[in-house]
Amino acid sequence: MAGGTGTFSPGSGHPVLAAVGRADEHVGDALELGLLTLGEVDARSALVATRRLINRASGLMAKLAARADELQVGRVDGSPSTAVWFANATGVTRGEAYRVLRVGGALERYIRVAAAAAAGAVSLDQADVIVRALNALPDDIDVETVGRAEALLVQHAARFDALALRKFGKRILDVVAPEVGEAHETRLLAAEERSAMATASLTLRDLGDGRTSIRGVLPTLHAEMLGKAFDAYAAPGHKKANPDEADRFVTGVPSPLRRGEAFVELIESLDARDLPEVGGTNATVVINLDLDALLRDLGVATLDTGGRISAAEARRLACSASLVPAVLGGGSEVLDLGRAQRRHSKPQRLAIALRDKTCVTDGCDRPAHQCQVHHWTLWSAGGTTNTTDAALLCGHHHRKVHDPRYETRRTRHPLGHTSVRFVRRP
Repeated sequence: MAGGTGTFSPGSGHPVLAAVGRADEHVGDALELGLLTLGEVDARSALVATRRLINRASGLMAKLAARADELQVGRVDGSPSTAVWFANATGVTRGEAYRVLRVGGALERYIRVAAAAAAGAVSLDQADVIVRALNALPDDIDVETVGRAEALLVQHAARFDALALRKFGKRILDVVAPEVGEAHETRLLAAEERSAMATASLTLRDLGDGRTSIRGVLPTLHAEMLGKAFDAYAAPGHKKANPDEADRFVTGVPSPLRRGEAFVELIESLDARDLPEVGGTNATVVINLDLDALLRDLGVATLDTGGRISAAEARRLACSASLVPAVLGGGSEVLDLGRAQRRHSKPQRLAIALRDKTCVTDGCDRPAHQCQVHHWTLWSAGGTTNTTDAALLCGHHHRKVHDPRYETRRTRHPLGHTSVRFVRRP
């Protein structure tokens, strides 16, 4: 046990300590027996029984925590609260310690939850969800209605995990008191929305290896909106027909990896002209690249934020309106700073979208609004901004155009626009 100051002394001989000691011995005996002789049926039964044992032990722990709080056991080492003492004594997080005390303090009031915990019918997570749902009921709800709500939540704990039970708990009055349920839910949702918006956060941490860790908390509505955008970008249809087997849709790729790629494409699809201005200019990232490196596709480019990317990546991004290329000659003299006319205007983009409709790569069905406009004759090689020398490419295939490992083969589509396919170089 962490710290050691809160270790129980078995010397008192209290029946509770004796019972806990016997249970500990029995679990130890089970561990020493070995599991190799356990068959399929017995393994299932033992696993379920062990879960129920954990539930019962958690119920006992919660009640013990409540009693310890009454006794102010934190005084033994000067802890500011019982929860802090419990966390230090056992190694659990303070959040977990406070949760145990919260449930323990509520079991005397909610006798059905206490009985279910004693029987192992609810886990600590489920008990906490039920307690929170009941505590959130309006003060003017009569005791009988609260009792029906408690009974129903305990009953549904046999079918629902803590997450599903939480959602059900928010609407429990719709079942036991529908005449007030809608108004109660409205108040709860409004309070949740205010809290969610007030506590929304986003943290970006440079890992120093070309990656940045993003961690954040969003209101559920906006998280679901973002999830919808991810799902649209991660749709596997266009990948299944990809001529390059290495980039075709692969079953079993974890969803976080698919969404990570989708997030990258979503960011690159943002048009800087639609973003708010910062310091008099749109919120763009400026790429500084030597002309020689740009033409030879070698070397590195630096960003005005201090980051560094390859010249190949810079050439690809130069086609996008999300970054501004600053081409430097000898002595870091600015030879060309990306100008608006190098980006296709909205009418031009509309014309290209009406013509191409989707990414022009064979087998890719990514719609126009999820694509970028690519200059077939690169602006670094004297290309001009028009509709005939441009085409729609999704972010995935736009990277392929600028990837030296691939050869881009263009053919004229029967409908008039250019169609492309990529072939991996030997």
